[in-house]
Amino acid sequence: MASASSLSRILILISMVSYLCSCDSQVRNIPKGEYVAFFDYFTYTGEDDYYKNNPLPDNSSFYNPILPGWYSDPSICFDGKDYFLVTSTFIYYPGVPIFHSKDLVNWKQIGHVLDRSSQLENFQGQKVSGGIFAPAISYNPHNQTYYMITTNVGAGNFFVKTKDPFGKWSEPIYLPEVGGIDPSFFFDDNGRAYIINNDGMDGKELYDGHRSIRIREFDVKIDKTIGPWKMLVNGGVNLAEKPIWIEGPHMYKIKGKYYLMAAEGGTGPNHTEVIFRGDTPMGDFKPWEKNPILTQKHLSGDRTNPITCAGHADLIQTKEGDWWAVFLACRPIDNKFENLGRETFILPVRWSDDGYPYMTKDDEVISMILKREGVTRGSDVTFGNFDWRDDFELPTLGLDWITLRSSAEDLYSLSKNPGYLSLKESEVKVSEMKTPAFLARRMQHHKFVSTTRMYFNPSDDQDIAGILLFKDEDHHIFFAIQGIENEKEIKIEQISGTDRKVLAKGIVSIQKDQAIDLKVVSNGTNYDFYYNVDDNNWQLLALGVSAQNLSTANAGGFTGTTIGLYATKDKQ
Repeated sequence: MASASSLSRILILISMVSYLCSCDSQVRNIPKGEYVAFFDYFTYTGEDDYYKNNPLPDNSSFYNPILPGWYSDPSICFDGKDYFLVTSTFIYYPGVPIFHSKDLVNWKQIGHVLDRSSQLENFQGQKVSGGIFAPAISYNPHNQTYYMITTNVGAGNFFVKTKDPFGKWSEPIYLPEVGGIDPSFFFDDNGRAYIINNDGMDGKELYDGHRSIRIREFDVKIDKTIGPWKMLVNGGVNLAEKPIWIEGPHMYKIKGKYYLMAAEGGTGPNHTEVIFRGDTPMGDFKPWEKNPILTQKHLSGDRTNPITCAGHADLIQTKEGDWWAVFLACRPIDNKFENLGRETFILPVRWSDDGYPYMTKDDEVISMILKREGVTRGSDVTFGNFDWRDDFELPTLGLDWITLRSSAEDLYSLSKNPGYLSLKESEVKVSEMKTPAFLARRMQHHKFVSTTRMYFNPSDDQDIAGILLFKDEDHHIFFAIQGIENEKEIKIEQISGTDRKVLAKGIVSIQKDQAIDLKVVSNGTNYDFYYNVDDNNWQLLALGVSAQNLSTANAGGFTGTTIGLYATKDKQ
């Protein structure tokens, strides 16, 4: 009989052999055929300086933004027990991520509201900033039903509903009579329901950006609007000042009064949130004399850790009775690197002596560290620096992964034992308004490191695959391998509109079925690119590639930057 020490040594040897057999091998027998690239894993590690230099002081504290990276246009609801939050996805698939929390601090994504093709129409041919705008989630206690209403730019306004937000949502119910964008539901305590939305002025716009907020009653029994619409807000708080883009409206009943909240100024640096109050859902609504209730537009752009573009808010009263607001904002670097897009922030709501809610006043800045008494921060949170890894061992993609315009299920495959993600040959490029072989996740930090191990399986010298950094059809950076012989080209290619540049290139020797590791290091304002064909022997290909091309300040649009795995044909 083996001694305890001998048995221990045997177990250690078995464990070491098991590890060596299961670890990422640099050589693997890869099947030939329609797949051009096989990926063993994909990693993402956040390394932002702010989180490193400003540790949370206690277990009740947490970081803003609560959803870092491109999670724009947040909306929130509360059913008396659970909080649910959704954000925009534009033409990415699946649509509208839904997050759940018990305490407003610890959030977990539980799925997507729009998770099948029958719910998402007409994305082919739409640009990245088309698709699904500003989803609004609401809970109606009178029929115990959750509603999500939104705009599909290619098809119109619609809603879906469910009794179980952890499960499936209904097929879309379109509302052709509701024009404009940004619809939301309001369920009054007397059982009546309404839809509020942004719309134009029926051809009577006085200036560019002149919009209105309208209301129409809704019958929950037949899922249709009833009666005529009424304009609640013309232009904004003060029409004489020519306010622009009044949008993202929400209505609340608080202590017998009706509050109408909306964004003004567009989603850029002049973004604000404003409030109106009336005696009935149909108005009249009067603006608060101390508007706006949230903005950072007047603050100096060179302040430390600036947060800009704040607006598009939604209010929630907790089970404890206090009020909070979720909203979007940006964290640019030097006022020009807005690569993370519009993120989801949260702030406590205060009340003025005359009964109006507000989040900021005067020169108050949005804090990046908050505290919620009585709440304990968990170990697995959505904010701060974190490590993320996918070894592709599951039969379906994780919730972080998104694709362009459709599920792209015909363009990839997942295998396990060992796990890898396979991408098919596809001639579709990300510059086209179609669905390419591109699987992405959001960039969520200014500074991060992302790696993958790829087995390249070209059928001809036009096949190309690797890591893609993507803002939109006209702005992306491709870290790619190309070539059918053992001596392959490795390059960094930047696309900016019609301008296509190879920023760096080299030759790498990869034998049949041999892997190559790729690494992207983001320093906030630039990217470094490395590759490796021998374990832990990273070779630099390009240093200091500017991130400006992928910034919203340069490219425009409503999304942030994503990073992921991409394969296509290069027929240059």
